[in-house]
Amino acid sequence: MSFNIREAVLDLERHASQQGWDQPIRMYALVPTADLVQREPHLAEMLGISGDPAPDELTPVEQEPLPADVPLEETLGRIMWPEAVAGCALVMERLVVRGTDETLDPPRDGDTAAWAEQQPGCEEIRMVAGVLRDGSRYSALRLRNYDSEDQVLKGEDLIPGLTSALALTFEED
Repeated sequence: MSFNIREAVLDLERHASQQGWDQPIRMYALVPTADLVQREPHLAEMLGISGDPAPDELTPVEQEPLPADVPLEETLGRIMWPEAVAGCALVMERLVVRGTDETLDPPRDGDTAAWAEQQPGCEEIRMVAGVLRDGSRYSALRLRNYDSEDQVLKGEDLIPGLTSALALTFEED
């Protein structure tokens, strides 16, 4: 079965946009909607589903908040999904500093975020990345300075480091 990772990621991006900026990292299990409704019929009305859902449709199920005091890479390294989960997605905000020819060297023992905010060309971005067990991936990226739906960047390999880290949560040791 091939699931629609693109639509799941774009739905999450729109949802995150409605929540506004300065949100915590959010992790979602992506569950086949048909399986979810079959196991939990009462959810169909809550999800606005009448009739049979499309066979490739995924429903994002928000997970518990990720620990703020543990690096994201370490947290992702501890996640394992049950077989009922077809994929996962992560929504997070970060500061990026537009590059120049000069190499930037953030302080090693200071507040890196405060340092980044002071750099010329600093921008806030929201990233939504999703992966499926079969290796499919899709991402969306929104810059705070260009905060409109028609300015969202989208693509399969837009955030390769993040999608690769998410894909590792489906690998068995």
